[in-house]
Amino acid sequence: MAGPGFAVIDLETTGLFPGGHDRIVELAVVHVDDHGLITGRWETLLNPGRDLGPQQIHGIRAADILDAPSFAEVVPQLVELLAGRVPVAHNARFDSGFLFAELEAAGVELWQRPEFLCTMLLARDYLPGSGRALADCCDAFDIPLDGAHRASVDALATASLLSAYMAADPNTSLWFEALERASAFGWPPVPNVVVTHAWCVRPEVAVEITAATFLERITRKLPEFAGPAEQGEYLAMLDRALIDRHISATEAHALVALAEDLAIDRATVVALHRRYFDDLATVAWADGELTDAELADLVAVADLLDIPTDAIGEATDASRWVAAPASSGSSAHVFSLAPGDLVVLTGEMSLPRSAIELELVARGFTPWPAVTKKVALVVAADPDSLSGKARKARDYGIPVVGESALWGLLG
Repeated sequence: MAGPGFAVIDLETTGLFPGGHDRIVELAVVHVDDHGLITGRWETLLNPGRDLGPQQIHGIRAADILDAPSFAEVVPQLVELLAGRVPVAHNARFDSGFLFAELEAAGVELWQRPEFLCTMLLARDYLPGSGRALADCCDAFDIPLDGAHRASVDALATASLLSAYMAADPNTSLWFEALERASAFGWPPVPNVVVTHAWCVRPEVAVEITAATFLERITRKLPEFAGPAEQGEYLAMLDRALIDRHISATEAHALVALAEDLAIDRATVVALHRRYFDDLATVAWADGELTDAELADLVAVADLLDIPTDAIGEATDASRWVAAPASSGSSAHVFSLAPGDLVVLTGEMSLPRSAIELELVARGFTPWPAVTKKVALVVAADPDSLSGKARKARDYGIPVVGESALWGLLG
C-alpha cells in the first residue's frame, strides 16, 4: 500500500478554521500510482463531537455520523494510506491545514510535515486562463464532477485531474522530485488508540426512522421485570421524542438503550407504542370531534410507530368514541409552549438566529443563551445535533427539535 505514488485527499469540515473549534467530518483518500493510474479509494465520515456547521454545504446529517469513528480512530489506517506517497489536494493549503491540526490533536508529533502538491496551483501551468475552482479545472479536461462537496467525489475528481496533468507533461521533473521527497519522508509513530467504530461511508439516501428501524435492536425476550413505573418511563421518553413528530437517530438510540436498561422486551415495547397511539386518539376525541389536523397527526404518529392499519381505522371511527375528557393517566400529551418559556437555539439555521429570536419574543417566549433545567425547548439546526447545548438538553430531559418543528409549534 505504501508508495511510490500519490495520495489524493479531500475533506469536508464544519467550518473554515483548522486548529480551533472547526473539525473534519468526512475524508476520502484516492491512490494514484507513479504512472497516473488510480489504484484505490477509501472514505469515511467522522464524528467531530460537535455540531456539523453549514450542513447545507456538505449535506451531512448528524444522524449519519452518530456511529462514525472519531478522527483519532482512523489515524492508524490513514497514516498507512499516506506513507511513502505524495499528498495531493485541490486547495492544499485548506486540506493540509485541517489534516495536520487533526493529526497533532490526535497525538501525532509532526516535527516535519510532508509537502503537498496542489492541483489548484498547478492549474496556472496546465490550464492558463482557466478558473481555479475544481469544477472549472474538471470542465477543462471533461472530468465528471457529480455530487460535489462529498469527499469521495471531490477526491476522485482531483485524482483524475492529477492524472490529466501527468499525461499532459509526463517527463517533467516535478513528479519525480515529489515522489523522491515522499519516499524519504518518515511518518512519526502513531499513538495507540482503541478503535470502537469502523470506517463509515456516507449513506446514499437518508432513511426516515420509524419504530421498525429500531425495534429489531431491542431484545426479543427478556426476563420481564419491567412494571408500570418502568413502562411509564419509556412512554415519557417516547412522548418527548414525538413532540416534533419525528424520531431522530439520537432519540431512537436513547429509546433502545432505555428499553434494555429497564428490561423491557420487544413485544412489550410494541404494546407500549400501541398504548401511546390509543391514548393520543383518546386525547383527540376528547371533545367529540376529530378535526382534519388531528386526523393527520394520528396518521403521522401511526406511521412513526408502525401501528397496524386496522388500529388506525379503529382510532378514526367516530362510532367508537364518546365525548369525554382524556384520562389523567394518558401517556400522550400535546406539547405546547407557554408565555415566557425559555427557548435555546443551537447550530446554523436557515434563517439568521437574530430573526428567529425576534419572532420568539414577538410570540411571548424568551430566547435563552444557555441550557439550564428551566429551559422548555431546545431548537437545533439538526435534531441529532452533537452541540454542547443539545447534549446538555438530552441529559436534562429537555426536548430537542429541528427548526421546522419550531414553526409548527408556533403555529
